[in-house]
Amino acid sequence: MAIEIVPDWMTNLDDEDVAFIKRFLIASGSLKEVANQYGVSYPTVRLRLDRLIQKIQLSESAEQDPYVATIKRLAINEKLDFDTAKILISEYRKHKGGN
Repeated sequence: MAIEIVPDWMTNLDDEDVAFIKRFLIASGSLKEVANQYGVSYPTVRLRLDRLIQKIQLSESAEQDPYVATIKRLAINEKLDFDTAKILISEYRKHKGGN
């Protein structure tokens, strides 16, 4: 059965994310096995999985403000540090009038 409509959360993933998900599934969810396949430590794979989960949650969130979603995405992708992202979102919401 082919997927005719790709869910929004999947369209926001890059090719590396999809490859990671595939390896994770083939390894039956074993982070230890995935770490062995990539030749990295377990904590490195755990961090990668945590970031992937954050990306998916961000896509699935009810956040309707594209500015806030962009800031969160930059923080998840380590293009912006977490503390700066919090400050930007906080200041934006103050000037916007709440939320």
